[in-house]
Amino acid sequence: MVAGAVAVLASTPTAPATAVLAAAAAPVEDEGADCAVPALPDAGSLPTNAKLPDPFTRIDGTRITTVADWRCRREEIKKQAEKYVYGTKPAPPATVTGTVSSTSITVNVTDNGKSSSFSASVSLPSGTGPFPAVVVYGGFADTATIRAAGAAVINYDPYSVGKEGTGRANKQGAFYSIYGATSTTGLLQAWGWGVSRIIDVIEKSGGSVLKADATGVTGCSRFGKGAFVAGVFDQRIALTMPIESGTAGVPIFRGIPGEGAQSLSSAYGEQPWFGDAFSSFTGAPGKLPVDTHEMVAMVAPRGLFIMDNPHIANLGPKSGSVAALGGAEVYKALGAGSNITYWSDVADGSHCANRSEWTTPLQQNIRKFLLKTADDPGAIRISSKALGNLAEWRTWTTPTLGTGPTSPPTSGPTSPPTSGPTSPPTSDPTTPPPGGSCSATVTPGTVWADRYNTSVTVTGAGNWTVTVAITSPQQVSTTWSGAFSWSNGGTTMTVKPNGSGNTFGFTTMTNGNSSARPRITSCTAA
Repeated sequence: MVAGAVAVLASTPTAPATAVLAAAAAPVEDEGADCAVPALPDAGSLPTNAKLPDPFTRIDGTRITTVADWRCRREEIKKQAEKYVYGTKPAPPATVTGTVSSTSITVNVTDNGKSSSFSASVSLPSGTGPFPAVVVYGGFADTATIRAAGAAVINYDPYSVGKEGTGRANKQGAFYSIYGATSTTGLLQAWGWGVSRIIDVIEKSGGSVLKADATGVTGCSRFGKGAFVAGVFDQRIALTMPIESGTAGVPIFRGIPGEGAQSLSSAYGEQPWFGDAFSSFTGAPGKLPVDTHEMVAMVAPRGLFIMDNPHIANLGPKSGSVAALGGAEVYKALGAGSNITYWSDVADGSHCANRSEWTTPLQQNIRKFLLKTADDPGAIRISSKALGNLAEWRTWTTPTLGTGPTSPPTSGPTSPPTSGPTSPPTSDPTTPPPGGSCSATVTPGTVWADRYNTSVTVTGAGNWTVTVAITSPQQVSTTWSGAFSWSNGGTTMTVKPNGSGNTFGFTTMTNGNSSARPRITSCTAA
C-alpha cells in the first residue's frame, strides 16, 4: 500500500520463464488470421452472464492449456469483439501506398475498387534516426515527454478517417469512402484502421526516417478509446497507451451501470463510436460474450500503459481498474506480467491533463517497448478512490499454461521480424549437409538478449522437407513462410514449403542457453 493508492507489481505472480517472448510486437497485423473460429450466434440467442467471461475458455467450452493456444483463443475474442462491440475491421487492403518524411506521412488506400487518402504530420526528436514513433490521436498526450524520450510523434487526425457528428446512416471519412457510409463498423474501429494503414506505409518506406517495428499509439478521452482499440486490433503496435478513455474504452461494460459512469446507451448515442450491433447490449451488458478485460488481454504480451483518472466517476475508473486486473491475468499466464501498467494514482483531477505521476512510467515504457534499451517492470497503481475488486467479477481462475512450440499457421508473414540489436550469434550455425537432391543453408538473423532469428534457404528442389534440431531448453516461439510441425518434445522441427518460396524462418527463445543454435539434420526432396 502506498499513500492514496493500492500498488501491485504486475509481474507477480508470473508464468514460467519459458513462456512466449514478452516484449515483441508481431510482424503482422493479425497473427491468428488463419485460426478457425466457430460461427457466432446472433445477439438474441446469447445467454446472460453477470460475471466477466473467462478469457481462457474457448467458444466450444474447453480451456486453453498452453501458451501456444492463446494465438487462436485471441482470434476468437477478436471475432466476438468485432461482431458484438466495434464492428468488423476489414482485412488489410489490396493496395496501400504513401510517403514518409521528417515532417509528414501520406497514406493512399485502394480496396474493393474504391480509394481514399489521408495524411499525418511528423515531429522528430533530436538525434539521428531512424526513430520509433508514437501515433498521437488529436494531439492529446504528453508529446514533449515522448519526444524527449527519443520517439517521434505522429500527429494523427482521426476525423479524417471517420468523422463525428454524421450519424450511423451517413458515416464519412477515408474509411467509409471505401467501405460505405452505412458500414456497421464504428468510429473507434475505423480510426484504428487508419493507424494500421500508417504502419503499412512506414513498413514500406525503407525505414530511413521511422522504424517499422517500433510504433506506439496514445490519446485521451474519446481519443483514448480510439488508441485502445487500435492497439487491441493491430499486433504490430508495440506500445498502447490509452488515457482516461471512459465508456467504450477500457472500463468493463458490466461495471459501468453500477458506477455512475457515462451509460452505455449514452456513449452509443453520442457518436457512432461503437459498431451498430452494440445497440443490443446497451441495456444488457451481461449478454455480451466478451468484455473489455479480454480486449486488454488481446494486447498481450505487447506493451500496455493505461492511464486513468480516479476523480471523475463519469470516466468509469473503478471499472477501468477491473478491466486492467482481469487482463493482467492473461499477461501473467503468458509470462508477460511485467508488460502491463495501470496507473490511476494521480492527484490532479482535471480531464486530459499532463500529469507528473505519469512522466516516469511513460519514459520507461518508451525505452522498453519502442527503443528497446531498458526492461523496467510494469506496475498496477490503483487509486484508493476508484479501486475495483476483480474477485467480485469473476468465477474463473488463472491457469498455469504449458509451454512448447507455437502451433504453425497455415500462412504467415513473408519476412522475419527485424527489430532489436543486429549483432551476430555467438555461435553461428554451419551450412548443413545436403540430403538427396536438395540442400539447406542457414543464415543467422537478429539476436536479442533472450531470443534470436534464423532463416533457411533451400536449393535444388521445389518440393522439399527440412528437418531442424533444436537444443533443449531452447524453444521455437514464432515461425514464418513454411509449414511447420514438431516431434520429440519440440526438439525436432520439420518444415515443408507452403507456397511462400524456398526460404523460411523462425524465432528461438534461448531459455537460459544462449550458445546453442539450430542444426539442419536433413534436407530431402520428393
